[in-house]
Amino acid sequence: MPDVFDKCRTWHAYETVVTAGVYPYYRTLTDRTDATTVQIEGRQVLMAGSNDYLGLSTDPRVIAAATTAAHRFGTSCSGSRLLNGTLTLHEELEARLAAFLHREAAIVATTGYQTNLAIAALLGRDDVVFADRRNHASLVDAIRLGHAKHRRYRHNDMAHLKELLSTADPAAGRLIVTDGVFSMDGDLCDLPGIVELAQQHHARVMVDSAHDIGLLGVRGSGAAEHFRLEEQVDLVMATLSKCFGSLGGVLAGPAEVINYVRHRSRSILFSAAMPPANAAAALAALDIIRTEPERRHRTLDLAEALHNGLRALGFDTGRSVSPVVPVHIGDDMTCLRFWTELFAEGIFTNAVMPPAVPDGQAVIRASLSAQHTDSHLARTLDAFAAVGRRLDVIPPIPPSTYQPVSIARAT
Repeated sequence: MPDVFDKCRTWHAYETVVTAGVYPYYRTLTDRTDATTVQIEGRQVLMAGSNDYLGLSTDPRVIAAATTAAHRFGTSCSGSRLLNGTLTLHEELEARLAAFLHREAAIVATTGYQTNLAIAALLGRDDVVFADRRNHASLVDAIRLGHAKHRRYRHNDMAHLKELLSTADPAAGRLIVTDGVFSMDGDLCDLPGIVELAQQHHARVMVDSAHDIGLLGVRGSGAAEHFRLEEQVDLVMATLSKCFGSLGGVLAGPAEVINYVRHRSRSILFSAAMPPANAAAALAALDIIRTEPERRHRTLDLAEALHNGLRALGFDTGRSVSPVVPVHIGDDMTCLRFWTELFAEGIFTNAVMPPAVPDGQAVIRASLSAQHTDSHLARTLDAFAAVGRRLDVIPPIPPSTYQPVSIARAT
C-alpha cells in the first residue's frame, strides 16, 4: 500500500547538493550588528542578499520603538485580531498606512504571505482572476484558496492579458493581480497597460508592492505612485519585512472592501495578531520613510551601480530596473557552486532555483541596502569578478561595451 511519506524517501536533491558541498540554504546567522555585515557559522560576511533595502531593521529608532512596545504590551497578542488581539498600535498603523498609500482603509496582518492569502475571501465562484505568470507564490496560493477561475497571462504581456479578458465570461467579476516589482526578475509591471485594459474590460486591479513600497514614487509609496496611477489601482498590498524592517503585511483599499476582508478572510480570522514589537517597529519605520527620502535615493544609487558594475564585467542582470539584482547563471549546479564560492569570498547572496525561476534560469539574487558603503559595493563586485572568471561564467577580459541599466526613479 502506498505511504504518503514515500515521496520524502525518494527525494534526493537535498543529499546531492549537501554531498557536493554546495548547499546554500538554512545557513545560520549567529550575530548581526547592522544591515551590512552578519556572522554566519563563525565567519563575518558582507550581507548582499537581504530585503532590508533601507537598512531600518537595525536602526536604533526602530529598535527602541519595538523594545518600548514589548515592555508595554508583552511579546505576543496571544490571539486573533477578531477576538482579543487588536492593539492601539494596530489601529494606528492601519490608519497611517492607509493615509500613506492614499487609500480609504487598511488592515495589517502578521506576515506578507498571510496578507496576500486574505484576498481569497474576495474571490467567488462567479469571478475570474487574471494573474501575471511571474507573480509571487503567495498570490498564486491566494487564488488557489479562493473559488475564482484562474487565468494566467504571460509575463508583462498586455496582448495576452487583453486576449484573456476579451474571451472571459462577460458576467464574471474580474480582478487583475500583479506584482509591482517582480521579486525574482526585478522588473516593473506594466501598470499603465494593465490599468488601461482594466478600464476597457471593467476589471479591478490589485498590486503587490512588497518590493517597491519605500523605494518607488516621490513619497516612496510604491509602484502605483511611481506610475501616477494611485486612483486607478483598487487594492495595494505591501510587506513590512523589507523596507519597513519589521514583520507583517498591509492590504489597503476601499473601506467596504477592507471591512469585508477583516471579517471574512480565514488567514486573518484564524491567525494570531502581529506582535506589538513589530507593529511599533513598522510605525517608527514609516516615520523614517516619510522624512528621510535620502535613504531610498541611496539604495537606488547603489542598485544602479551594482547592476552596471556587474554588466561591465560581462554578467547579465536581465530586465531588472530595481534593487532586486538577479545575476543570471542558468545551470542549477553552476549556480550553487557560484553561491558557495561567493560565500568563501565573504559575500552572502541568494541562490534562486526552480520553481522560483523557470528551469535552466537559475540566478544569484543580490541586493544592497542604504547602509552599504562604496567600499562594500567594490568588494562585492570584486568577488563576483573573481568567481565569475574561475567558473567561466564571464570572460577573462570584460566586454568592450555593455547595455547600462537606468534604475526606476521618481520623476
